[in-house]
Amino acid sequence: MIPERCDVLIIGGGPAGSLLACLLARRGIDVLLVEKQPTLERSFRGETLIASSLAALRQLGFAAAIDAHGYLQTVGMAMRLEGRDVFRLDYRQATGGGFNVDLPQPALLQIIVAAAAQEPTFHAVNGVTMTELLERDGTVTGAVLRHHDGRRTAVRSRLVVGADGRFSRVRRAARLAARITPMDRDVLWFRVPRPAGWGNWAEFSIDHGRHVLALPTWPDHLRVAVNLPKRGLAAVRQAGFEAFRSDVASLDPRLAPLMRQHLTSFDDTMFLEIFTAELAEWTRDGLVLIGDAAHTCTPILGQGMNMAIQDCVGIAPIIDRALREVPAGRPVPASSFAEFVAARQRHKRRVTRFQTKQEDRLTVDRPLPVALRRLLFRAADATPVKYWVLNRVLGGIHVHPDDQRVEHPSVPHAVLGGNRR
Repeated sequence: MIPERCDVLIIGGGPAGSLLACLLARRGIDVLLVEKQPTLERSFRGETLIASSLAALRQLGFAAAIDAHGYLQTVGMAMRLEGRDVFRLDYRQATGGGFNVDLPQPALLQIIVAAAAQEPTFHAVNGVTMTELLERDGTVTGAVLRHHDGRRTAVRSRLVVGADGRFSRVRRAARLAARITPMDRDVLWFRVPRPAGWGNWAEFSIDHGRHVLALPTWPDHLRVAVNLPKRGLAAVRQAGFEAFRSDVASLDPRLAPLMRQHLTSFDDTMFLEIFTAELAEWTRDGLVLIGDAAHTCTPILGQGMNMAIQDCVGIAPIIDRALREVPAGRPVPASSFAEFVAARQRHKRRVTRFQTKQEDRLTVDRPLPVALRRLLFRAADATPVKYWVLNRVLGGIHVHPDDQRVEHPSVPHAVLGGNRR
């Protein structure tokens, strides 16, 4: 049963939408989370949590559930260019001495939603799609949701949050224009079992304009990304699957027997289009965008998940304050988010500049740019400045005291600070 009124209607049940819904419900806010997929299962979605994201989730009270599920530590990234080892980045020397972890997205979503479900003001519905926004005099006042059987429900809310990803339907319905910048490559992902002794480093193997990235993945797999020229998927398919496997094996021969044994066709891969999206406006009166809907990144350094968590912990107290300060029943004005959006846009521009430079370097193919790339990474490898750059790009996550939780065997999710509604 979908409630017809709520304080906050969140469209999109991925990490951004689910985490924000949980934080708001913990603050006593009446929140409805809707997701078009019928279950929490996700395939080949972002599964890497960087150290600051993991630390934030622990502060938010998810430590015990995350540890109980289990995860895989990734301690660094190694890069091999034209057959030579040239660059290593040890995550433990950055981000406060932590490490990245690989945790399946369905498991993370289940952990977050299970915590949210403990709160009486949390409501969630799967298998429904937003078809249009409700508006009055230019202000967003809710949305129309379509059930899987065709029924429609109009939900009125004081705030609609668009957390529905890189191809956001909410963004289009709100007429918030995105500047899309295609990168020079796209990616085919696949997953194979991880051989014993592989190690816990992300490994880039690059040869001129071709590259493959092998990421250790929980519990005992490798997630492998293979670059394609932009709009080159049709040509790769036409050349045939054997040619694809041979091309990957030429970059990292260790993958050859794994692909022969476990990949039989392109049906065993998933395509990812690589682009960035920038928005001048993330808000309207009664509406705000977060996560990929507001700032699509490339896959470099796994910033999509990280930035989504930053959005959630930053905006939750702002929404709480706005709902308290705005007269009862009135929509939250866009001005409530002005400082938040400006700060997040500055960080996104920094991330985009870094990612775009790396994207450009991944696709160089001519002899001189290739040689210069190798020199650049050798020089970067020899100096600790690489860790300063990494920390600056990743940014920090500062959890508000009202959202912090300490887990206790008899009193789960006890509040460290702040007042409940």
